[in-house]
Amino acid sequence: MATNNRSRSRTQFDNMKYEIASQLGINLKQGYNGDLTSREAGTIGGNIVKKVFESYTGNQYPQYDTNQQNQ
Repeated sequence: MATNNRSRSRTQFDNMKYEIASQLGINLKQGYNGDLTSREAGTIGGNIVKKVFESYTGNQYPQYDTNQQNQ
């Protein structure tokens, strides 16, 4: 039973990953994706974190201005 739940979770995660990559215009294929840049992979991962955070808390992920220098 636990294996079935784990498999279902993995499938849902993979579906979300491909959906986000598609929305961002990043060509993500099943299997090896070593041709992705670090920026592309990080963008996909960052958007996954935002989506999981929003679904878990029901709140929007806070936006920070990364261009502003520390004072």
